[in-house]
Amino acid sequence: MTLKIYGNAASRAIRPLWAAEELGIAYEHIPLHYQDEARKAPAFLALNPNGTVPAIDDGGLVLFESLAITLHLARTRPQGGLWASGDAGPSQILQWTLWAATEIEPLARQWFHHTSFLPPEKRHPELAKTARAQLQIRLQVLDDRVKDQDYLLSKGFTVADLNLAAVLQRLAVLGGEHFAHATAWHQRCMARPAAQRAMAMRQVQ
Repeated sequence: MTLKIYGNAASRAIRPLWAAEELGIAYEHIPLHYQDEARKAPAFLALNPNGTVPAIDDGGLVLFESLAITLHLARTRPQGGLWASGDAGPSQILQWTLWAATEIEPLARQWFHHTSFLPPEKRHPELAKTARAQLQIRLQVLDDRVKDQDYLLSKGFTVADLNLAAVLQRLAVLGGEHFAHATAWHQRCMARPAAQRAMAMRQVQ
């Protein structure tokens, strides 16, 4: 059965779309907008009871949460090269993915919400400033990690890089200019043909 990916590319659905492109998976894309009322319909709530995108149906297995989806796709298609073998590799993939979710994304979203996403009257510049300042500590961790290697794991590009690079899509305005190694890593990730194909979907939706 064909993999189905629900969610427009200008949302967290970009993550499973990028993963599917990397893995060469045949998939059907249902570009449901993150504000579309169809998210509240029973048919979609059966896929994602949170009423948010993305969600997938992978041959009858239904999943939500973008980073869980990318991990699933990489793990179940090891021939695609996004997963890692051995004891350490999979654990490191989980470590960096959870770090992206807990240490990076909340701060990046706080900055984005209070600089661009929310209506001007609801923005609090001090919250954006605090988030950006706190991110600098985390970005130093990333910069140190990729100082002497191209990707997060020594084996090369994995789903860990995909997940973190996607979460850090606004690195250039989050202090990336102060972290040359992290910036170079991010540019390598985003220059991948699969990343470019996925990002191009934003232009047509």
